[in-house]
Amino acid sequence: MNKAPARHRIVIVGGGAGGLELATRLGDRVGHAVDITLIERNRTHVWKPKLHEIAAGSMDFAVHEVDYLAQAHWHRFRYRIGEMTGLDRERRRILVAPSNDAEGREITPLREFGYDTLIIGVGSQSNDFRTPGVKEHAMKLESQADARRFHARMVDACIRAHAQAAPLRPEQLKVAIIGAGATGVELAAELQRTTREVLAYGLDRVDPDKDLQVTLIEASDRVLPALPPRLSRVTQEMLTELGVKVHTGVRVAEVLGDGVRLADGRLLPAELVVWAAGVKAPEFLEHLGLETNGVHQLVVRSTLQTTRDDDIFALGDCAACPWRDGTVPPRAQAAHQQALHLYRQVRRRLAGKPLQAYRYRDFGSLVSIGKFGTVGHMMGGLIGRNFMVEGAFARLMYLSLYKKHELTLHGPAKVALETLSRVIARRTRPLVKLH
Repeated sequence: MNKAPARHRIVIVGGGAGGLELATRLGDRVGHAVDITLIERNRTHVWKPKLHEIAAGSMDFAVHEVDYLAQAHWHRFRYRIGEMTGLDRERRRILVAPSNDAEGREITPLREFGYDTLIIGVGSQSNDFRTPGVKEHAMKLESQADARRFHARMVDACIRAHAQAAPLRPEQLKVAIIGAGATGVELAAELQRTTREVLAYGLDRVDPDKDLQVTLIEASDRVLPALPPRLSRVTQEMLTELGVKVHTGVRVAEVLGDGVRLADGRLLPAELVVWAAGVKAPEFLEHLGLETNGVHQLVVRSTLQTTRDDDIFALGDCAACPWRDGTVPPRAQAAHQQALHLYRQVRRRLAGKPLQAYRYRDFGSLVSIGKFGTVGHMMGGLIGRNFMVEGAFARLMYLSLYKKHELTLHGPAKVALETLSRVIARRTRPLVKLH
C-alpha cells in the first residue's frame, strides 16, 4: 500500500501584522492541503501602531484585540504559544522556549517544530543605544503589556496627585517622551488630551493647565526626522499649540528615577519616562547562523529569502530588505505588502514555480495628532509629485490603514459589524479608559 506523501510544513514565527495576515491568507487558501503553524509568545494580537492609543487610554485594547487561538481555528492554521530561541537548519527545526504563567508555573515545555518553509516576522524593539538608566527607569511601547502598564501608571499618578495632602513634587504628573518619531509624536498628542480627560472624572484637586506637562525630546534638529521638513514644521507647531514642550537637537545623557538628564547638563523632571527612540530587531536573530546587519535584522534578497538559506524567509521590521540605497523602512505598510507578496510566493513555491522579487511601494506616511488632526505626505504616483495632506482627508486615510488590516484578518462583513458595535458601545463608556 502506497504511503501518502507528507504535507508541506509552513512555520511562521511572529504574530504581528505581517505574520498574522500571512497565516490567515494561507490558511484560508491552502490550509486544507498544507500544515501551517504560527508561533507567537502573546495570546492576543493588537495592531502595533495602535499601542500609543492603548498607552494613552484613548482605545480599549479589549475591543480591538484578536485572539490567536480563535483566529487559527476559524482560518485553518495552528497557533502555538512560545518564543523562538534557536534554529537547527540541518534538521530544519526551530527551538521554542517554555512558556510560564504569571506565577512562574510552566504552561508549555521546551519544544521543537519541524518546517519545510520557515518565515520569520518577529518585529522590532526600541534601541536604547546603551543609554544609562533606560532599563531601570524608562518604559517602552513594544507590546500590549508595555502599553497597558504605562496607562495604569499614568492613571495611578493622577489619582495619587489628587489624593495627597502635600504639594506636588517637581516631577509629579510630568511625562518625558524620548524620540520624536511617529510613536513619540502620536503618544505626546494623545497624552496631552487623555490626561486631562482622566482628571475631568472627579479628580478636581489637580489643575491640568498648571500641573500636567508632556515633554518630547529629539536628538535630531526636528520632529519626525525621517519625513519631509515641511511636515515636521507643521507637526511641531500643532504640538506646541496643544501645550507639548518640544526639545530638538538635544541628546539624553541619562534617565533618572525622577527625570531625564540631557547631554548639555539640563535636568527635565518627569514621573514617567517613555523611550521611543531607535529601532532594532531582537538580538536572538544574531545567533541563528543567518546573515544579520548592525541592528540584528535578517539580511534578505529581493525574494525575501535569507541570504544563507533558501528555505527561510523574513518579513516586516526584522528583515533588511534592499530598497534604493538602503533597506525597506520599518513601517506597517511594508509588513502588509510583504505579507501579501509572501502569500503569493509560498503558493508559487508549493507549485514548483520560480519566486518573484518583492518591490516596496512607498505610499507615504501619516501621523495622527489624536483628535486634533492628522498630517502626512503621499507619494505622487497619480499626479506626478509628492504632496502633503492634513485635516479630515488625512484622518480618513490614517483610519483606512487599520481597516485594511482588519479586512485582511476578518473580511468585510465581520469588520462592518464590529465597527458598528464599537460606535454604539462608545456612547455608554467613558471618553478615556480609567483603569
